[in-house]
Amino acid sequence: MTWLVAGLGNPGPAYAATRHNVGYLVTDVLAARMGGRWKSHKQSRTDVVEGRLAGERVVLGRSRSYMNESGGPLKALAGFFDIEPAQVVVIHDELDIDFGQLRIKLGGGDNGHNGLKSLRSSLGTGDFHRVRVGIGRPPGQQTVHDFVLKPWSSTEKKELDLNVEEAADSVESLISRGLEATQSAFNR
Repeated sequence: MTWLVAGLGNPGPAYAATRHNVGYLVTDVLAARMGGRWKSHKQSRTDVVEGRLAGERVVLGRSRSYMNESGGPLKALAGFFDIEPAQVVVIHDELDIDFGQLRIKLGGGDNGHNGLKSLRSSLGTGDFHRVRVGIGRPPGQQTVHDFVLKPWSSTEKKELDLNVEEAADSVESLISRGLEATQSAFNR
């Protein structure tokens, strides 16, 4: 059985250090754990790392398109490797969870998240696993759009590496131990 672990984000250096790209950060950690390097997968317009993680065959993927168009490339990647939605893990930023917190779940809506909306539309279902990495809500009157596309605050940067490592740990747990055990260990 092969898993697709997809990190949501926006391509390019202008977005690399933003809250919206936490999915990319987690997949970078997972790629390092797998000993792999990102390679272009032309048939799907994604970057991939193939290998083993937690004893299972895994394809790490991230779209080279912007967040709100990531569904098509990730669906094409899942199709290329013959991976069903139940074997897909999507890592994404979550406004409704405090910074530093994680929630792992199966299925659900998109809650206004354009990356999830695109993926749900392309796959024709929301029945995939999600690792929801909390980024919290914007302070004051700042818009959500501005908040997610801004770099991490200096306070957040102090904890970010630990949070990203924990999210990567949750992905490995999900693959090796299953949903319930992972939720018990990581959902707080």
